[in-house]
Amino acid sequence: MEYRPPYGHALAAGAAVLLLYIVTLAPTTWFWDASEYIATAHILGIPHPPGNPLFVVLGRSWSVFLGLFGLSIPVRINLLAAMTSATASAFLFLMVWRILRGWMDSEASLGELWARRLPIIGAWAGAILGSTAYTVWNQSNVNEKVYTVSVLVIAIVSWLALRWRDRKDEPNAGWYLVLALYIMVLGSTNHLMSLLPAPALGLLILMEKPGILLDRRVLTRGVLAVVLGLSFNFFLPLRSAEQPIINEGEPVCETIGGAAVAVFTVGRAGCPALAANLTREQYGGHSVFSDPTSDPFNPDARPLGLIAHQYYNYFQYFDWQWARGLANSPVPGNSRLPVTLLFLGLGVWGLVLTGKSQRGHLVYLGTLTATLTLALVFYLNFRYGYSLAPHIEDRALHEVRERDYFYIASFHLWGFLAGMGLVGAWRWVAGGKAATTRSLSIGAPLLAIAFIPLVFNFAWADRSDDYSARDWAWNLLQSVEPYGILFTNGDNDTFPLWYLQEVEGIRQDVSVVVVQYLYTDWYPRQLVHHTVPERQRPFDPSHGGIWEAPETPPSNPVTTLSTTDLNSIRSGTLQEAATFDLGQVALQFPAGTWLGRGERVALALIRDSLGERPIHFASTGGLAQSLGMDRWAVRQGLSAQLRIEDLEEDENVVRVDPQVGGEWIDREVSYRLSEEVHSYRGLADREIWPDRATLNIPWQFYFFYMQLADLERRTEGDPARVEHFMDRAQQFLVTAQGGSRGTP
Repeated sequence: MEYRPPYGHALAAGAAVLLLYIVTLAPTTWFWDASEYIATAHILGIPHPPGNPLFVVLGRSWSVFLGLFGLSIPVRINLLAAMTSATASAFLFLMVWRILRGWMDSEASLGELWARRLPIIGAWAGAILGSTAYTVWNQSNVNEKVYTVSVLVIAIVSWLALRWRDRKDEPNAGWYLVLALYIMVLGSTNHLMSLLPAPALGLLILMEKPGILLDRRVLTRGVLAVVLGLSFNFFLPLRSAEQPIINEGEPVCETIGGAAVAVFTVGRAGCPALAANLTREQYGGHSVFSDPTSDPFNPDARPLGLIAHQYYNYFQYFDWQWARGLANSPVPGNSRLPVTLLFLGLGVWGLVLTGKSQRGHLVYLGTLTATLTLALVFYLNFRYGYSLAPHIEDRALHEVRERDYFYIASFHLWGFLAGMGLVGAWRWVAGGKAATTRSLSIGAPLLAIAFIPLVFNFAWADRSDDYSARDWAWNLLQSVEPYGILFTNGDNDTFPLWYLQEVEGIRQDVSVVVVQYLYTDWYPRQLVHHTVPERQRPFDPSHGGIWEAPETPPSNPVTTLSTTDLNSIRSGTLQEAATFDLGQVALQFPAGTWLGRGERVALALIRDSLGERPIHFASTGGLAQSLGMDRWAVRQGLSAQLRIEDLEEDENVVRVDPQVGGEWIDREVSYRLSEEVHSYRGLADREIWPDRATLNIPWQFYFFYMQLADLERRTEGDPARVEHFMDRAQQFLVTAQGGSRGTP
């Protein structure tokens, strides 16, 4: 029997989903990896390993196309996430329709009219549920990760798999499999998540027509598909050799042969830099059988208790998907639970209906579901959940943030399963096989369940007026003096700065130095390359805030050490006391002090740049504290400048009360920045701040204004200004506590 897919309905469903994402689309960047990916797509840079070349090229091409319509660059890249996710919904719509049509054909009791209608309604219900699941929605209206592209790959492969199953005996049916293989392998150059349909596809082939695996034409074309798909990774060494400003891992190869070996062995041999990038060597790794919370050099076996916790962590994220706004707590076991169990049951019902469809459907969809849930949780082997296991007080044993985005494909698919189950429940309520048009009409209000996630997730997923990450970056960069070096500590005080510099072109004169990257060989070398006088980007007074251009730019790079000297710096314990000369003072490090490579390189940068480049830290903790320089760190706005002088002698510098940090504050500069330069859209008086791992951002603004209020009191300033700063601080406190509607 020939099944004519409802492409018009699928297109309409994808368009409706896209419209929802556009309505709630972020107008600019966001925290975590969003800024990195927007920036690298814009400049064709190399993001963190494995480099995601497919995303970078796709993002750049998409951005150039949308530029014809006058859209801003971040909106263009955010629309890429929206479009790929919406298109995935369209393909999953077709998959669910086909499965439900097979179910209806196996139980031909309602007549041809309802045999056509129910699969369409079920696919629509799935599209609504899958696209409004919290994580799916939250990742589809801002390009925070590359995963929506992989979700699209999974959806396309799933549709091709079912089309092949229907046409497997036709002469050219093997092309469906070759195309599916090519899309998966090509998708792997975006992210390895794209390979997750492989087990399901393999089992489907073995069940339906294993002999096709011996077909010489299919095998030849399959090998060619793999070669062509993997060859996209050649972008990495070719582009890296051109030294873009963001060039993480610097996967440059000396020979094309070495690059080819690395590409086609997926990093198991060949060009060392490219191989290290493809295998994510920079981040280390642990076996799926080892305990990720134990010593990585001598790991323990993975305990059953941790495995149970990891599945509970997945259930926590599953609990968020269907009615996140019903309860503010991130932990399961509240008013969300009945809704969670409802959709869990509907998804299982959808799998049961799949088993009643045609042969092979349950094999494929059941295997894919198991891969995206049970197998993926086991493979990822996370540490303790960010907001779980409070009895484990060591934060190093927890994930640094919530990891729900890794399961975006799982939640998207489960929404479609729940849509199938909802149609099954509707038919059952209407009388099952004895259902009539009248009974189905009476039971139709049950379908309103499909809109529960839309209603209860909207406020938590809506990003349509969120400029918080962009303004955070603006405020931090504008706190740095011209040609300054700014030492940052992590993703959220680094990537938004990259976005602002590379996409909006603001304060490109500032050298943003990521302390963790100083431990690599490639990063210090890049810093020197980009700051030699002929490549040092100039200070633009129009973006300078309160700062005026200096008479001359720096005459040297950030350090005068050669590449050989930089590479020779290694971590270690001082065998004897050491003195580090900073000109006016000398830092003393006693014997037995541990100094990492990153700290030692930072010391060289500070020594060689003092006098030519202002030195700033994103916080007075972190590097400034570990090097003993926090005593000379003076806060001005959001950064702290290194001033090696007697701070007591400067009447503009005041130390605030220990209850608000006890830091030195430059009164005049901080006042001017706070009143003339800083912008706070989405940071103050916010209703919901959904990402609890970034609450430290509004907390910093709260403490900054508390410090200004304290400073004003200490200098017997204007009481009205004290009250003004206190009022500002309270506005940030609302956000720092989760928002007026989002407080746990």
